[in-house]
Amino acid sequence: MAAKFLNAWGYQGDAMKLPVADVDTSATFYTERMGFTIESRSEVPHKTVILARPDVRIAINENGGDPEQDGVAFQVEDVQAVFDEFRTNGLDLDPTKIKIEQREDGSEWRVFFVVAPDGLCFWIGEKVT
Repeated sequence: MAAKFLNAWGYQGDAMKLPVADVDTSATFYTERMGFTIESRSEVPHKTVILARPDVRIAINENGGDPEQDGVAFQVEDVQAVFDEFRTNGLDLDPTKIKIEQREDGSEWRVFFVVAPDGLCFWIGEKVT
């Protein structure tokens, strides 16, 4: 059973407009390594693939943006379960990279990061307190 994702927030404000150079190449990474399924594809106004997991959706687009300046924060139910799923799917992740992060509102999160081959960065976090 796949680990549960609760929310997705785009770093630049929109998780449905994530820039990539090649949606087909990028979509393969997200489906094979991060457990997304392809929900739909379109060509207008930009070549786009909408990717889904239960309860969250993101979209990658050939829109001319810089992927190294964007990404998504995912709130998950169990960060260790997501980490283990990604490793099982072939991502090379270091177990020592799961950290506790203190947020400005005083909450604590267990988090790790994934940088995709296309340059997008993903923050995966479970709220602890």
